[in-house]
Amino acid sequence: MSLATPTATRPAAPPLPPGSTPATGYEILAHLARTGWLDLYDGWSEQRDCRCVVKVLRPDRRGEGRLAERLVREGRWLQRFTHPHLVRAYETFTSPEPLVVLETLAGETLAHLIDRLPRRAAAEDVAVLGVQLCSALHYLHGQGLLHLDLKPANVVVECARAKVLDLSVAHAPGTAPAGVGTFGYMSPEQARGGALSAAADVWGIGITLYELATGDVPFDIGATTDGTTDGTTDGATATGGEATDWYPQLEGPAPPVCARRRLPPALAAAIDGCLRPDPADRPSVSELSAALDATLRRHRRDTPEAG
Repeated sequence: MSLATPTATRPAAPPLPPGSTPATGYEILAHLARTGWLDLYDGWSEQRDCRCVVKVLRPDRRGEGRLAERLVREGRWLQRFTHPHLVRAYETFTSPEPLVVLETLAGETLAHLIDRLPRRAAAEDVAVLGVQLCSALHYLHGQGLLHLDLKPANVVVECARAKVLDLSVAHAPGTAPAGVGTFGYMSPEQARGGALSAAADVWGIGITLYELATGDVPFDIGATTDGTTDGTTDGATATGGEATDWYPQLEGPAPPVCARRRLPPALAAAIDGCLRPDPADRPSVSELSAALDATLRRHRRDTPEAG
């Protein structure tokens, strides 16, 4: 039996101050964000003479071996993977504390863009982003991994190029416990638990495009919690929000995207196809990419050139 203080009752620990050195060769410049189990910092790499992002366990979550393993595993994956639509990791440390050093991205998360932009994204931009997400997920699946947490907060858009973040709950296809992913975004099969396949990530692409196109998710997920959590769990260790036995995506199918936004029929059909409750009814990543690419070609053919 563990005698550790329960996470919910531990006092919130302050982030590291500027000037701290969490690992040799790295200096903290500023605190960027806090999730349910992580702190992210703007950092400086002496070796590379450039800024970087330092990702560490929150001080009040240190000593939780499962979380440390997740962080180190993610860092090693991102060091090994090379893809234009995946964030890169420079280094991964296991001591003195688990830590991952990532490249700095100058763009904004898709979640911030959705909240900030006064108008909804153009249909062409939705399709372009979808093709890029398909490319990243196709690569990950080729490496034997499912992402399982694709959502606007885990996509950064920089100079019209999307980069996917956060492999903290990624794992190989197969059986998984209920609740792997983010409440309101995970596929029905993730919410229920059981066999997971590439279709779960197709759902992730679809719900991300749905939110980009309409400004909202297809399900009523209620208010956010306290601003410090990301709502993500691995099905065994809660890392944001509370465990739940109720998921809105198990209550019924997603409303068609055309009920909330007029889109080209082929694009609307592609998004709706991703959100079919039965994973066997969803397109493959390759089929989805081809459908989105076809909508782009049709749009460009039908749109008169300026001038």
